[in-house]
Amino acid sequence: MNKPKIKIIDLFAGVGGLSYGFAHDSSFEIVAANEILPNMAKAYELNHSQVKMYCKDIKEFGINDIQNDFGIKEGEIDIVVGGPPCQAYSTVGKRIIDDPRGKLFQEYYRVLKEIKPKVFLFENVKGLLSMQGGELLATIISLFETLDYKVTYKVLNAADFGAPQIRERVIIIGTKLKTEFFYPEPTHFNPEDNNGNLLFNYLKPYLTLSDAISDLPFIKSGEESFEYSSDPNNDFQREMRKNAPQILKDHNAPNNNKNLIKIMENLPDGGTPFDLPEELRPKSGFANTYCRLWWNRPCTTITRNLSTPSSSRCIHPRAPRPLTTREGARIQCFPDDYIFFGSRSDKNLQIGNAVPTFLSSALKESIKNHFLYTK
Repeated sequence: MNKPKIKIIDLFAGVGGLSYGFAHDSSFEIVAANEILPNMAKAYELNHSQVKMYCKDIKEFGINDIQNDFGIKEGEIDIVVGGPPCQAYSTVGKRIIDDPRGKLFQEYYRVLKEIKPKVFLFENVKGLLSMQGGELLATIISLFETLDYKVTYKVLNAADFGAPQIRERVIIIGTKLKTEFFYPEPTHFNPEDNNGNLLFNYLKPYLTLSDAISDLPFIKSGEESFEYSSDPNNDFQREMRKNAPQILKDHNAPNNNKNLIKIMENLPDGGTPFDLPEELRPKSGFANTYCRLWWNRPCTTITRNLSTPSSSRCIHPRAPRPLTTREGARIQCFPDDYIFFGSRSDKNLQIGNAVPTFLSSALKESIKNHFLYTK
């Protein structure tokens, strides 16, 4: 007799980055997902056709939906996962506590209260730790504890789990199971921080941007290519291309103006505007804008602006252009057969807001073991 699957509800689902690991493990079943943005929800459906998508405001989603559509009652869903929109907590932009997006955790709490899962996974940006001097995080944890969850949190870096990107996220786990929850242990390390430490001997070095995208064709501003430039060069690229379509998708570069192209041409590897001749330096921008990425280091944290040099560090290390949508997807560990939907801006939002799939897979393993060893 087959063991019952562990049932999941995916909130603030995006394109499925946070739930990716669960979706690709037969021990789990994602029953339903909620996402308010139509193009984001469509992309999720294109990749997870077996999941019921509720494309509506989280305030309108709850136990009644899954009772009416599946006959599932409170307590019959095992896990709720979700990462409420993080802009109000981010250290990148303005952090405004009165931003309504900063209070969506209350809706997450309401759904937990209604559905009563055994475990929940709550993901957010590292900026959550310092919001209101740490009071917001304490408030969120206290709120979850009123529902009789044992709550822990930890900052995890996706690069520690094989993603070619430095991306730190706060992971909050709440459980009603009897056993203690253990967070996943890193599989990779930063060789620049090694200093001969023997503890790192069993770990793999961080993946670099080159490791992630070197098999993708070299294109310039305004160009597009549909074919790979080489066979896979490493295990990461082989994994990304396992079920790849014959035609490479979303590998096209914006048609930038001549001044921006000249700036990008003159930036060294990892360079900033301060490395440019004074006459080429942009007259405005932030510390991380008009900056080139490093070829032999992990990518910095990408955002929805992964193709906009005036908004983020996103210039390709070797080409005078920003990252393409497909390169962004690789950096977030989405395989090449993963489908994004809408305009370039829509697709980059879907990618930039996601959790790297490798981090999802690591968390999935820890949660799977948590259920497995609970008597």
